[in-house]
Amino acid sequence: MQKNIHREITPLSPEDSFLVFDRIKDNFDFPIHFHPEFELNFILNGKGVRRVVGDNMEVINEIELVLIGPNLQHAWELHECSNKNIHEITIQFHNDLFDSKLLARRIMKPIHDLFERSAHGILFSGKIAEEMRPRLLKLSKIDSIHYFLELISILQILASSQNQRLLSSYTSSNKDFENSDKIKIIYNFVQENYGNKISLSEVSALVNMSPVSFNRFIKNRTGKTLIDYINDTRISYSARWLIEKEYSIAEIANKCGFNNIAYFNRVFKKSKNCTPSHYRDEFRGIKRVL
Repeated sequence: MQKNIHREITPLSPEDSFLVFDRIKDNFDFPIHFHPEFELNFILNGKGVRRVVGDNMEVINEIELVLIGPNLQHAWELHECSNKNIHEITIQFHNDLFDSKLLARRIMKPIHDLFERSAHGILFSGKIAEEMRPRLLKLSKIDSIHYFLELISILQILASSQNQRLLSSYTSSNKDFENSDKIKIIYNFVQENYGNKISLSEVSALVNMSPVSFNRFIKNRTGKTLIDYINDTRISYSARWLIEKEYSIAEIANKCGFNNIAYFNRVFKKSKNCTPSHYRDEFRGIKRVL
């Protein structure tokens, strides 16, 4: 099963704070994955969908609200759901958006404890999911600091809510990805240069390793080859630009480091299970907040 778990590189850049996806869909086709960002996921009209969080697997009801902690494996699968208008709102935010000193303040203790529990994944009650529904539906229409304040308010309510249930019996074991100094060097370099040609020798030299040793290192730490890792970053940015920009698909491919449109289309479809044009149409409802 481990081989089928993907380390997702989300569209959040280091300068961003959060993303909110708000869309109507008829399928869940993203494989089991993990990422260092927190994720709050709300689903409406999802009766029959199967949720996978860590070692927990359950079929959900019409409405649910779940908080996923950093690097915890998760996925939602269509399973027995036949609805064609599943409403999904997903909020992703950096795991260091709330500074540790801020979280140590007494007033922030409920949210601090909520984040600690989220390492197992938290399922909130149907009652609180219904109560949060109108506020979550409005999130994609709120801008800048107002969104941040609304997010804090929502987290505070969730932290103090009754009948929370931890989902996974274990917590993430993928923290090495974030804790490795070498990985951070590689991550920062790729973030700054994904639009340019990047060679194996160039990246391995950054961390004082031979290309052969570096290949083993990157594979062990990320589960990917260097080219796959770079392509994941490029696809992440291209997906974001497909949603936010009016560039043509060919322009986006070129700006994100793909000099061959056919290759870009092939890599994109492999990563997102759809073509770039279909992705652009499907995600019209996304709102990115800086």
